[in-house]
This record gives sequence, structure tokens and C-alpha cells, in this order.
Amino acid sequence: MSLAEINKLKISIITATFNSKAHIESCIESVTSQSYKDIEYIIIDGGSIDGTVQTVKDCELTIKNKVNRFNFVSEPDGGIYDAMNKGIRIATGDIVGTLNSDDQFYTKKAIELVANEFQNNNIDCCFGNLVFVDNSNKIIRKWHSRPFESDLFAKSWTPAHPTFYCKRELFEKYGLYKTDYKIASDVELMLRFLEVMEVRSAFLNEYLVKMRTGGVSNQGIKSTIIITKEIKRAFRENGLTFNLSKYLFYKLLKLKEFIV
Repeated sequence: MSLAEINKLKISIITATFNSKAHIESCIESVTSQSYKDIEYIIIDGGSIDGTVQTVKDCELTIKNKVNRFNFVSEPDGGIYDAMNKGIRIATGDIVGTLNSDDQFYTKKAIELVANEFQNNNIDCCFGNLVFVDNSNKIIRKWHSRPFESDLFAKSWTPAHPTFYCKRELFEKYGLYKTDYKIASDVELMLRFLEVMEVRSAFLNEYLVKMRTGGVSNQGIKSTIIITKEIKRAFRENGLTFNLSKYLFYKLLKLKEFIV
């Protein structure tokens, strides 16, 4: 399939920012350098005071010349999930995904690969692999995913959220991110879509994102405890049974998957 043929799909990419001056420019460049051009890029800033807003404004002309549509909002919000929800509400693309302000796409063809997956398959969402990098952009861990099967979430499996793309209509049908979760609202949403609503999914066995370490969800034992509690809650709220011993057993086994 040619690039012209798959360009029939508009893809909305949402970046939530707050005091992200150190990395927002490289994140933006990662979006504007994509081979796929029918992109709607939405940046939702939480009222940064470190120069992030000016950096985005300085890049605005370049962004508008490189993507189909650009929208920038800067105002106080209730955190990253509230920001993502704001972006989803104003998104007009057929497909919606996110790129964290600290992160970059792994390849210039990442969105082309995503678009191709939707164009060639009867799916509602897809996800792929990612790598963790340090501040020098050196790969320190790899996250290899797999096709979704029922009960995988109960075994501490989840898609890599930065690689997760879904039809915009899913948010309209099944709801947005829950803003009263501290860390695991993305896991709850994917659990809701994949396990409960049984949407059609595909695993794209390609590296799509370079994720910088040091985010809220990878800050050691404290974040692990919070995530585990919130995932238990997510199971309960979605009418699913959660076995803590089973979850922790598979979580320990999963650690070796992150070795480069």
C-alpha cells in the first residue's frame, strides 16, 4: 500500500505538557518529522512557567507547515489525564494516540506504520513496542509486547500506553481517562477497552516510541505500590476479579523482559 493510499486516515497525536521545556522541542520535532503527514497535533499545556509555552510558540510555524492541523492550549488543568481528556475532546482525527512531552517516536515511519495497520485490518486499536532511553538517548531497556488475550491484564500485562492508538469513537462510546487515578488511568482505560468492551485490537511488532526514564509511572517501589492499588481498583470498578498473588507473581516474571 502506498503512502498516498493510507493518508486517507487522519491521526490525532496529543502531547500533555507541564514545565517540559527541557524536552518539548525534541518531542515536537519527532512529530513534525513523521513521513505520514495527515496528522492533527494537539499540545495541552498545564500552565507552564519554565519557558515551555514560549518554546511551543517558537515552533508553531514549523509545526503548521509540517502537519495537517495544530492546536495549542495552555491553562491550568487537573494533571496529565485531564490534559489528555482535553485533547481527546477537541481531536478531529479518525485515530487518536498520545506522545509524552519527554518522549520521541522511534522512527520517522512510526505513524505511517500505525496508519497502515488500521487501513489493512478491521481493528479498533493497535499497540506496539517501545524502548526506554536515558537523557543521552541511550537505550537502557526494551519493552516487547504481544497480541492481546483475555486474562493478560490479570497477569500484570498491559500494552505500552505510549504506543496505544485507537479510533476516536471508542472514547465517545466507552469513556475517557479517569482523572481520579494518580498513575494507572491509562491501564484502566486499556483494560476497559480491551478486556471489558472486547474491542478489536492488533499488535504491531515494531518499535514505535523512545520513552525517557524518570516519569511518574517508573519511579521505583513507591510507584509500584500505587499502580498495584489502582489496578486492583480498576478491576473492581470494571466488574473483574483481581488476584493479588497472581498479579505479583507474573509481575516478578515480567522484570526479565525489560533487559536489553
